[in-house]
Amino acid sequence: MQSDSDTVLRRLKTVEGHLKGVIRMVEEDAYCIDVIRQVQAIEAALNKVSSKILEDHLNSCVITAIQGNDKSERERVLKEITEVFEMSTKV
Repeated sequence: MQSDSDTVLRRLKTVEGHLKGVIRMVEEDAYCIDVIRQVQAIEAALNKVSSKILEDHLNSCVITAIQGNDKSERERVLKEITEVFEMSTKV
C-alpha cells in the first residue's frame, strides 16, 4: 500500500510535469484560453494535494495535540488551522 507522502509526491510530480507543459505552451504562444484551462487544471491538482496534506495533518498532529494535556499545544495547532483557512480565502 502506498504511503501518504508517496501519494503527495506522485501528485506533485504530475503537477510539475503539467506545469512544464504550460510553460512550453506559453513559450510557443499557444491560444490564451487553452493556457488558462491548463493553469486551472494545475490549480485544481494543487488544491487536491493541499487537501490531502491537511487531512493527514488533522488525523495525526492535530488529534494528538487535542488529546494531549498541553493546553498551549492545543491552542497552537488550532491557531495554525485557522491561519491556513484565513490564507485560503485571501487567494
